[in-house]
Amino acid sequence: MARYAPSGISSSFGPGPLTPAVRAIIYTNAGLFLVTLAASSVVVPWLGLSPQAVLERGRVWQLVTYLFVHSPHDPFHILFNMLSVWMFGVDLERRWGSRAFTIYYFVTGVGAALSVLLVSLLPFAWARATYGGPPTIGASGAVYGLLLAWGLLFPHRQIIFFIFPLPARVFVMLFGGVALFSAFASAGGGGVSHLAHLGGLVVGWIYLKGPKDLELAFKYRLTKWRMERLRRRFNVHRGGKDDGRIH
Repeated sequence: MARYAPSGISSSFGPGPLTPAVRAIIYTNAGLFLVTLAASSVVVPWLGLSPQAVLERGRVWQLVTYLFVHSPHDPFHILFNMLSVWMFGVDLERRWGSRAFTIYYFVTGVGAALSVLLVSLLPFAWARATYGGPPTIGASGAVYGLLLAWGLLFPHRQIIFFIFPLPARVFVMLFGGVALFSAFASAGGGGVSHLAHLGGLVVGWIYLKGPKDLELAFKYRLTKWRMERLRRRFNVHRGGKDDGRIH
């Protein structure tokens, strides 16, 4: 599996050049943002995440598409999210490879959407307000998942928080605490979906730190996929008994 190591002066700021999956995510978000600027009244209701639309109208694609829709009224929304995808995603993709990184990105993003969906069904007034409220949009749920993974893999790296350098693991715990507090304090109100942020963190934690049999199954499938890719790349065929080795 190829790795995408930074080289030259480009690595002096941030994590370095864009890796393939990170580039695809950023370009897709940027392209859809331009479409949203021209037709927000169509894009946001159709592609943003609305629990009511998913459950009553069958718009299940919103569990994925909301990740690529950003507010046309706040350019910092997409700028901050895409900067975060670059800052944290490049290192993760280099470590995991493009396929595993992409799987994790969508697992946390869809997991954040399911968190919003499930909470909207709770028998509380604020939860029901989420059910029929404005659509949830933005990549923040997946971004929080990337932040968690980055903090777990590189716990001692320094992040400048305002003017204070913090170890990555402390930074993640701080943002996790803020997301947890804000999710309950906002109680379905406000313009930020703190619940999606918290959902991305929790799902990312479960995915990376869940039962070992699930982790082993994922690693087995990933290793098998890599072996098959090598066989196709070098035109190597199996011979004799199918024992999973390259002959």
